[in-house]
Amino acid sequence: MRVLYLHQFFTTREGTGGTRSYEFARHLVHSGHEVTILTAARGRPGRREVDGIDVHEVGGASPDYVAATGRGYASRIAGFAGFSARAAARGVRGPQADVVFATSPPLTIGLAGIAAARRWRVPFVFEVRDLWPEAPIQMGALRSHGAQRAARALERVTYRAAAHVVALSPGMRDGVIAAGVRPDQVTLIPNASDLELFSPDVDPGDLRVRLGLENAFVASYFGTMGEANDLGQVVEAAAILRSRDERSVAFVLQGDGKRRAGLAADVERRGLDNVHLLPAGDKHSAARLAAASDACMTIFKDVPILATNSPNKLFDTFAAGRAAIVNTDGWQRELVERNEAGVHARAGDPADLAAQVLRLRDDPELTARMGANARHLAETEFDRRLLAERLRRLLESVATDG
Repeated sequence: MRVLYLHQFFTTREGTGGTRSYEFARHLVHSGHEVTILTAARGRPGRREVDGIDVHEVGGASPDYVAATGRGYASRIAGFAGFSARAAARGVRGPQADVVFATSPPLTIGLAGIAAARRWRVPFVFEVRDLWPEAPIQMGALRSHGAQRAARALERVTYRAAAHVVALSPGMRDGVIAAGVRPDQVTLIPNASDLELFSPDVDPGDLRVRLGLENAFVASYFGTMGEANDLGQVVEAAAILRSRDERSVAFVLQGDGKRRAGLAADVERRGLDNVHLLPAGDKHSAARLAAASDACMTIFKDVPILATNSPNKLFDTFAAGRAAIVNTDGWQRELVERNEAGVHARAGDPADLAAQVLRLRDDPELTARMGANARHLAETEFDRRLLAERLRRLLESVATDG
């Protein structure tokens, strides 16, 4: 089977950002299939091979998700549309495919996938990683009624053209079905746990020593520091604990994004020595940070649509065998509470976040048990190999039926 795989923000473990496309493409190659990735160029446009994956890079668009989403919304949309146009032009020139698989964001990538699928007269499969345009609408980024109508029209066109849709969470699946896609045309394949890279046995190095946290309870965050994450909640929780003279808790935040500079300035202005900001790193550095932590946080802004997210950091937390702290309702909360793999803090409530951190600090046996349960959950439900195999079977089925 020849798979044409479109993803603007394709990256490997050596880069920053999610590696789902790389891991899934690699699995397809190891299963005997040919995979061509169309992505944005990190340097000069060209072609290269990565672990058997034929990577075609097109110019004129940002290959970095954090950089692309850190722009103003109009500039962001222009960049997304530009990449979609270039990817479409490249996809219709070849190589020929048996199935076209496009993954969002952005939603506009669907147009490039549709163009390529029609050129080669093969099925088109679309992967929904965020419920666009509902997410930017609820976040207040897409305010114009005309723009909202256009975005919803694009959503309908993409879904109607897809032979099948992959959703990353139950909430996303429900959203796709509500938009008019038949339930039997939607498959749930959530983000996965990397059991090789993240593990309770990873050597964390000297991170705690360098930060002076040998005896502290460390709650960490690794990932994007954008509007949707609202890590100001963590800074406020740290301020609450500092005001109570709780000196045995530290927050370590690793990443980059639109809000990082503001967070750093706020931490410095308030003299919060219990908050440490680390520069963005690759997946290996995130694995070391998780291993150096007692608990890992998955934090989002208090916006309902964000509860449908399927964040990489949560599944990496499970793989690392660390207690998870989540602050959205919905399936993330259900996952950690049903499996006793972590705790829930109310979104937008720094005092509750502080309370949950203290709860874990004050009950090390509970925290250790939650970490062990998290690792078990990663191994039994979210092993990357199991989920990649689910995608392989789906694409083979669609290609055969198409």
